[in-house]
Amino acid sequence: MTAPKAGRLLRWDTVVGILLVAVFLAGAGSTEGFADTGNLSSALGDTAEIALIALPMTLLVVAGQVDLSVASMLGLSSALAGSLWDAGWAFELIVPVCLLAGVLGGLLNGLLVTRLGLPPLAVTIGTLTLYRGLASVVLGDKAVAGFPDSYARWASATETVPGTFVPYPVALFAVLAVIAAVVLHGTGTGRSLYAVGAQEEAARFAGIRVKRLKLALFVVSGLVASFAGIVYTLRYGSARADNGAGLELVVIASVLLGGVDFDGGRGTLGGAVAGVLLIGLLNNLLTLNDVSNEIQVIVTGLLLVASVLTPRVVAVLTERRHRRLGATASS
Repeated sequence: MTAPKAGRLLRWDTVVGILLVAVFLAGAGSTEGFADTGNLSSALGDTAEIALIALPMTLLVVAGQVDLSVASMLGLSSALAGSLWDAGWAFELIVPVCLLAGVLGGLLNGLLVTRLGLPPLAVTIGTLTLYRGLASVVLGDKAVAGFPDSYARWASATETVPGTFVPYPVALFAVLAVIAAVVLHGTGTGRSLYAVGAQEEAARFAGIRVKRLKLALFVVSGLVASFAGIVYTLRYGSARADNGAGLELVVIASVLLGGVDFDGGRGTLGGAVAGVLLIGLLNNLLTLNDVSNEIQVIVTGLLLVASVLTPRVVAVLTERRHRRLGATASS
């Protein structure tokens, strides 16, 4: 086997794809009903919001950025939808207002990072608390239900694209994933994202508009998170200020598990999608086997640690191997 082929096999996103297939086969062979289309539809539906938010998160992390406020923006969008619905607004008007809130929230994150030069981790930890607090102010501790059936059915895992077991939000995610993959891997914008993540100063000297690019990423992240809040609200049939609490960790775990380097400059969208599906299928398998939510959280945490540690260990071992081969060849 040649070195390039070996390198492709050792790519972490390839490993995650193999693990995804292994989990599916293990679940199908060990757990009754796991491979049924109804259960797979439910498993996909449960990952819809995570998958949607993971798309802009992947682009952010590739560029060396991160947005920890996404779950709080989801909650704020949900709370805003519930408050406006409770006030008698038409749902067709509620959706653009929620999306506008997401754009403004992402814009605030982006301006604090790009104009004031603040680190994105610190900024989005702050806005994580800010947006969740605003959600509590908007809706309080109420739970609002009774949303239009036509919209609720669209977000439900039981309503699927005709002829498939894929829920409509997941089908939308698939379309957006293709677009994001083309942008990241097939355009100059994608190459700029990798350049910014790998070496921001060099990218700036190369003429890349780094600040504008970062600002656009944060705006898109806020927009998608607010849309995910609408999907989440309709899927569960309840608007609450605490909707989606802690979801940002699952999103980041999925992206990093897919091989996207937290330091930026490396990773693929396909790997991130595989990470989302792997965590979704694994959680579904654990649920079918009556494993508690607490254990599922522990498993997610372990996967997050593994996703950060394992690629680095593999990289170190590969580098040592190359050095040994080089020393052998020169002797």
